[in-house]
Amino acid sequence: MAFEGLSEKLNAAFKRLRGKGRLSEADIKEAMREIRLALLEADVSYKVVKDFVKSVSERAVGKDVLESLTPAQMIVKIVNEELIALMGSQSQKLNIASKPPTVVMLVGLQGAGKTTNGGKLAGYMKKQGKRPLLVACDVYRPAAIRQLQIVGGQLDIPVFEEGQGNPVEIARHAVEWASSHGNDMVFLDTAGRLHVDEALMEELKAIKAEVKPDEIMLVVDAMTGQDAVNAAQSFNEWLDIDSVMLTKLDGDARGGAALSVKAITGKPIKFAGSGEKLDQIEPFHPERMASRILGMGDVLTLIEKAEAAFDEKKAAELEQKLRSNRFTLQDYYDQLVQLRGMGDIQDVLAMMPGVNAGALKGATIDEKALSHTEAMILSMTAYERENPACLNHSRKKRIAAGSGVKVEELNKLLKQFEMMQSMMKQVTGGSAKKRKRMMRGMGNLPGGMGGFNLPGM
Repeated sequence: MAFEGLSEKLNAAFKRLRGKGRLSEADIKEAMREIRLALLEADVSYKVVKDFVKSVSERAVGKDVLESLTPAQMIVKIVNEELIALMGSQSQKLNIASKPPTVVMLVGLQGAGKTTNGGKLAGYMKKQGKRPLLVACDVYRPAAIRQLQIVGGQLDIPVFEEGQGNPVEIARHAVEWASSHGNDMVFLDTAGRLHVDEALMEELKAIKAEVKPDEIMLVVDAMTGQDAVNAAQSFNEWLDIDSVMLTKLDGDARGGAALSVKAITGKPIKFAGSGEKLDQIEPFHPERMASRILGMGDVLTLIEKAEAAFDEKKAAELEQKLRSNRFTLQDYYDQLVQLRGMGDIQDVLAMMPGVNAGALKGATIDEKALSHTEAMILSMTAYERENPACLNHSRKKRIAAGSGVKVEELNKLLKQFEMMQSMMKQVTGGSAKKRKRMMRGMGNLPGGMGGFNLPGM
């Protein structure tokens, strides 16, 4: 995942500082050298690294830090604050027109993920109550129009296209169509190139002059590091962009683009693509990203993901069942589905405070085991899920055959479920101390919760 290497190196530097009661200027100088190397290895712009380290150093050698009882913590705090400032201080929303439709012009190099992530952004705004329209202005790339139509179909968002026509005219016609059909947001999927060239920029400038977009958003691939920053600088010089969207932050991006693009262009990162699925996009929060980089977790985003996957009706039913000690295999399955609905499990774990990239290397997340758990429960009848005590040998053989596993694996699941049932009884009737003990014990279930094994639990 993004920033993994950077997180490890920064935390290693902080760990050495924590081992000392008081810090000297020499200690801080050595730590700054390690931080500088970590940032450069993460492909952060040299100028950005130089300014960042200078700013942190000036604050770190102050009297308040050197004479503090916990100087290492003070330095972590300073680095955190400077990282937040580097990425834009606070999250920013899309520019919304006072009179609809709001026109968002998506630009970027070919391969950055403009079409898919433009669709993700339109889908995100649809969830906010907007009525978006996707527009196919990329008339050069083979199958670009068809790709946008597929994305629009999956999101149930209309797509405006006029084939291999003039992109400037297509954009103008789309905005007119949106005005007359009640679409309050228009997302223009423009053409890209393998590199910045004058012909591309002149076309984009012509579209900008014609439709006067409320937001020009540059889509950059976080995997390309400094190339992404160079592209951002060029697009900004030609078009005066308003914002940036980073894609592929779920990959092994070193993080240089995220930490450099705001400082180089002066334009905020507003959204980040966090996975391949069409709902895996999120507003970019500098303070949350800084927390992730420093291994402090990202509790707010974790809560938001949980709320998005949360089914209030099922939660109320589960609460009632717990009160009457009736936690069933169907409930177990529902909880697993909601957890998986929060996105990539390893990304979810990375948002938990204290679980840094290094710690995750000791975690095993067996997606195959999760799938097997789901298959076994779905192979049961409704009666069997509600009454697992009825599962005799012949029923178990049928369920195992239906889910493609051995009876031993089914028995293992049932053992896990029995332990979970027992813990649920404790949590509904026990003290706070008992509840805490129960949560600690969940990590020791055989195989974790159907496939999760976390280090230190």
